[in-house]
Amino acid sequence: MIKKRGSGILLHITSLPSKYGIGDMGPEAFRFVDFLSQTKQAYWQVLPLTPTNPISDNSPYNSSSAFAGNPLFVSPELMREEGLLGEKDLAGLPDFPRDRVDYDRVIAEREKLLQIAYERFNKKRNDYQDAYGRFCSENADWLDDFARFRAFKIHFDRKAWNEWPVEIRDRNQPAMDSLAKKLQDKIEYEKFLQYLFYHQWAKLKEYANKKGIRIIGDMPYYVSYDSSDVWTNPEVFKLDEDKRPTFIAGVPPDYFSETGQLWGNPVYRWDLMKKRRYAWWIKRLKHNLELFDTVRIDHFRGFVGYWEVPAEEKTAINGKWVHAPAEDFFNTVRENFPDLPILAEDLGVITEDVKEIIQKFGFAGMKILLFAFDESLPENPYAPHNHIRNCLVYTGTHDNNTSRGWFNEEATPETKERFFRYIGRDMHERDVNWEFVRMALRSVADMVILPVQDVIGLGSEAKMNRPGTGEGNWRWRLQTGQIREGMIRYLRELTLIYGRTNSGEE
Repeated sequence: MIKKRGSGILLHITSLPSKYGIGDMGPEAFRFVDFLSQTKQAYWQVLPLTPTNPISDNSPYNSSSAFAGNPLFVSPELMREEGLLGEKDLAGLPDFPRDRVDYDRVIAEREKLLQIAYERFNKKRNDYQDAYGRFCSENADWLDDFARFRAFKIHFDRKAWNEWPVEIRDRNQPAMDSLAKKLQDKIEYEKFLQYLFYHQWAKLKEYANKKGIRIIGDMPYYVSYDSSDVWTNPEVFKLDEDKRPTFIAGVPPDYFSETGQLWGNPVYRWDLMKKRRYAWWIKRLKHNLELFDTVRIDHFRGFVGYWEVPAEEKTAINGKWVHAPAEDFFNTVRENFPDLPILAEDLGVITEDVKEIIQKFGFAGMKILLFAFDESLPENPYAPHNHIRNCLVYTGTHDNNTSRGWFNEEATPETKERFFRYIGRDMHERDVNWEFVRMALRSVADMVILPVQDVIGLGSEAKMNRPGTGEGNWRWRLQTGQIREGMIRYLRELTLIYGRTNSGEE
């Protein structure tokens, strides 16, 4: 359960200001922590920090690893401070857009800098040997396989791992060792990138924690098929003898889609996981609970029951619900982590068995204010008067419009009328975001997370993700100067008034 009333801001690392084309873990991240501290916030929520891929529109929810960090978040400025880059290396960079991420250009330029840093690292390896060696040793249970996966994938023309030579696909140890020997430098490079990521993240998290800011991370329920996780642990997924999925994940047809949604992720073999006492999940949770202070699990309902579809299907219509051993799983998890700081993403159609598990284990579910003002308003669970203490309230998430965008583009005249009657007055759209912020902060809910777009008052141009679209997402960026002094004072004032004050440095 959430132990203390507080509030925070949702802003992904990619969205931080930076002259290098994408947000990173450098000076602007530390300045954002200072902003959180100034406004007495208690939380900073980020999206998954795992590697992304242009093939999947650089979505943080579709990654080649559930354990690795995204090298794009490594700060060039911090590398310069440590002597891995020089002033000349950072001169003459492209004039990147300030308001969005141009991933193609960013990836190309960042790769050049990381290669230079790796060459310097090799020349000065003795200076790093203790820290680097310790990192590789402490993370060997995932790092070795991930580094091989990345090097092998590049070697095999970036084909999916099930298209690699059979002996490598099936992890024949002598064959893997022989190939790894040939690709030793590329494997070391991948380990170096992970060392940089975790080295910089540890410094940022420590800085935030010292100021009383707790980091909320996001963990997808499923993993991607073309990932180190599935290649390394094929037996815990439903795959055929050629290592191809026999069933894939999705959601059934509903009000929003006549054919449902076909996500394509491989589904878990919960029967085998149960026999192994959920070792893979325990390892994954342990990793995330070390990375973050609190973990929000996306698609939480999958732990209770999930929709699986035969892999040959083109839509999600012909799927079926499959039971998962939620109670036994979370009892086992609690044995390993008695104080389990988990937030449950329980949006959409949630059945009674899912609600029972959330309540039984004391997890906090989610309430979205943008969903509150339909015709069911009096009984709507997202309406503030129906909130409970042990829940997490958002004005909207990364998958929603901004408050202002919702008001201008999505709310019908009838919805606006209900909204006006609820708050007791008519209002201009320029004030809508602050009305939603106030509504969230004064809720009885113990935790409130505000997208930074709603603090600034941006419209739909600042959406982070448009679900159902395959391109153009995850690009929005905060620009230097958009958070003005008046906003800082007002957010601090509201945080104080509604009793959500961060007590300061720990």
